Amino acid sequence: MSASRTAHVILPPPEMEHTPANCRAREMLVRVADKWSMYVIHVLADAGTLRFSELRRRVDGVSQRMLTVTLRGLERDGLVTRRIYPEVPPRVEYELTPLGSTLRDIVHELIEWSGAHLTEVDEARARYDAQLHDPKFVSA
Repeated sequence: MSASRTAHVILPPPEMEHTPANCRAREMLVRVADKWSMYVIHVLADAGTLRFSELRRRVDGVSQRMLTVTLRGLERDGLVTRRIYPEVPPRVEYELTPLGSTLRDIVHELIEWSGAHLTEVDEARARYDAQLHDPKFVSA
């Protein structure tokens, strides 16, 4: 006798299906969730308009090159504007666009969430790290 097998296909929820809108959402998540973009958005949301040098001082740990790359990406996506003043040396200022400002609350809530759950995340990491050193831990 042959047993018939029914293949069970697990479909992703509709919001995770591959659609043009979801692809755009993924692109934007990659843009704003990289290492520096969210930090830059947060700083500009609080400070308003900043010169490049002041922005670099406020975004702790970012190199000049990474800040430039990050700002260009944010500018390309319409989240930040760059103004260059014809002075010697040239003065360059950055600020969030109205579109970029719509991310202010989202970024602020994420920062609040991470602060509110810092202990829980630290505890989870400690448990995970302890498992890595446990000989009974089997990695998948």
